[in-house]
Amino acid sequence: MENRAIVIGGSIAGLLTAQVLRRWFGEVLIIDRDQLSGPATHRKGTPQSKHAHGLLARGLKVIEELVPGYSAELIACGAVSADLLGDVLWYNDGHLVRRGPSDLDGLMASRPLIESTLRDLVTVQPEVKVLDGVAVTGLLARGDRLTGARTEDGEYAASLVVDASGRSNRGEAWLAELGYAAAPEDVVKAGLMYSTRQYRHDPEAQDFTGVISGHYPANPVGCGVGANENNTWLVTLVGFTDDPPPALPGAFEDYAARLDGPELHRMVSKADPLGDPVRFRIGPSVRRRYENCERLPEGFVATGDSLCCFNPAYGQGMTIAALTAQWLGECLEKSSDDLTKRYFRGAAKLVGPAWELSTSADLRFPRVEGKRSTMQKVLNGYISYLHRAAEKDPVVGLQFLRVANLLAGPQSLLAPKIVWRVVRGQFRPAG
Repeated sequence: MENRAIVIGGSIAGLLTAQVLRRWFGEVLIIDRDQLSGPATHRKGTPQSKHAHGLLARGLKVIEELVPGYSAELIACGAVSADLLGDVLWYNDGHLVRRGPSDLDGLMASRPLIESTLRDLVTVQPEVKVLDGVAVTGLLARGDRLTGARTEDGEYAASLVVDASGRSNRGEAWLAELGYAAAPEDVVKAGLMYSTRQYRHDPEAQDFTGVISGHYPANPVGCGVGANENNTWLVTLVGFTDDPPPALPGAFEDYAARLDGPELHRMVSKADPLGDPVRFRIGPSVRRRYENCERLPEGFVATGDSLCCFNPAYGQGMTIAALTAQWLGECLEKSSDDLTKRYFRGAAKLVGPAWELSTSADLRFPRVEGKRSTMQKVLNGYISYLHRAAEKDPVVGLQFLRVANLLAGPQSLLAPKIVWRVVRGQFRPAG
């Protein structure tokens, strides 16, 4: 079918891409190994789904543009809306960002709810079809152009194939079968592990709806915590694999006492647990440089973790998935000619700043292998002073969160007005 696009993978990235592609294709076929129909639930293809999730302000904004009504539907299903500066406790290098009202809107919900709500809104479109419970086994091509995908269920013709298969990244093996060299990769192995436990949430017991505590060399223990649907807390603790957060009741709560700030430990010590902790080992961060490939078949696109696997501790993946889906639409708006090269060149510009943010934070730890530029070392030193200033100055804290939420570039932290506030903050008393 010439006017068909195939999206391999029905997760967040695949769904957002399908939503965009339906404007240009008579049929957009989502193929996934898992069963996608039915109520919101954890599934094999998203092993990270039992851990804390949230939508950054930029990601929420773009998803709402791509799928109008998504935010309202998610809230109606129980997601918790939050002012990310006013309602969330942010500990960076041991310093609590000074809270205050802001325009940084975020949503907190379980991964199954985030995904199933999006799936319901996308797949109701007549152009979008779902083939679930079926694995893709390869790509089809004629010359240097893809013509479809091969599955356990047969062959499906298409003029565009999107690899949204996730961290398993089967796309490179499929391209190799067609004679294409693997894309160059940047790899950073942070060596982290999650442990997550769910608790009953009493909305009257705390004045916050989330806690983010970044791990750093002086205290390599962190957390990501959010109020979720059905009056629950989802508490994810983060640590290195040689000192991982425990998966045992009691020991899990004791580990939380090592975090900066007393709020989370106090909460988990009093709240009613709703099950035992579960663990997840975080794989390496991998950026695939398709934009640097000498040869690629026309009609091939990669998105989500198939394009770039971020350290999930920084919460960037869903936002970048939304931005690259939006960019694919902009490419198609101009022309379908030379789509593959144009898409990857532009996607690299979207991925780059987020990659630098997350990997620079990982490379602060001497144990993490990777190339450290002089600029990264200087910037990391400056960021430590910025976090200290943000404890007293909400303007500095807000600008840092705008960068963390991908609403502004890292260079904005070096704007004269911010640098002045950072310098002033080193001598200004708290309060």
